[in-house]
Amino acid sequence: MTTPVFLAVLAGALMHASWNALVKIGLDRLLGISLIQAACALIALAGVAFVPLPRTDAWPWLAGSALLHIGYNVFLARAYRVGDLGQIYPIARGCAPLLVTLISVFALSEHPSWLGYLGIGLLVLGILCMAFQGGHRHRLERASLINALTTSAFIAGYTLADGSGARVNGDVASYVVWLFLLDGFGMLLVLIALRGVRVLPQLGLYWRVGLMGGALSLGAYGITIWAMTQAPIALVAALRETSVLFAIAIGVVWLKEPLRRERLLAGGLILGGVMLTHWG
Repeated sequence: MTTPVFLAVLAGALMHASWNALVKIGLDRLLGISLIQAACALIALAGVAFVPLPRTDAWPWLAGSALLHIGYNVFLARAYRVGDLGQIYPIARGCAPLLVTLISVFALSEHPSWLGYLGIGLLVLGILCMAFQGGHRHRLERASLINALTTSAFIAGYTLADGSGARVNGDVASYVVWLFLLDGFGMLLVLIALRGVRVLPQLGLYWRVGLMGGALSLGAYGITIWAMTQAPIALVAALRETSVLFAIAIGVVWLKEPLRRERLLAGGLILGGVMLTHWG
């Protein structure tokens, strides 16, 4: 992975952690996530006139990814209802790179170097260490674990779909714009189906935060999709999950959350994994 790609993915991880922090705006998780995704769709709609239509053979990847993103959003909201943020988020994000690595090796024949594999392993270990000491309840409930792992499977699925789809399409900007258009309006339809149109005025109360979060979300994942056309998908997927480390930093500096010794150790493992991933 070249240094520009490496730094771009880290910037995207910081943006991803930032928009996740913005979801804590007084709405419940499903409404907060839906607001961000709807804002992404509006921003993408403004960009449609400036990008070409995706290639015909990219549309199946776009449609599949949009469905996987909706599943991810719904199950993530369910996971947060029954589990602690400090446990659910690292498990969901931490297990996904393992799945992506396994699938990309066997299905895409992408083989990082041994340093790359070691870096991925350290990243995942550090993230999972965050999870098992990150919640108020140290015992992880079965329902929480099932929802977190299901969310992780959706993350792995759309990551592989978007990496492959963007490569097929060739034009990354076109792929990103149409993906967020489908994903955002699709999530809005799902929200209306689940909660009814009466929830829409609640979203309007937070439109400024929604637009800010939408811009961060689109930028973060747009960078990731571009990076997956420049480097092995498994390496990009693993490095992207340093968003967990940035989320901890935001929590300490902005939300005044305590920084325990265990989290410092986990953060050290993640940083070690970051460097090995770059060298690998």
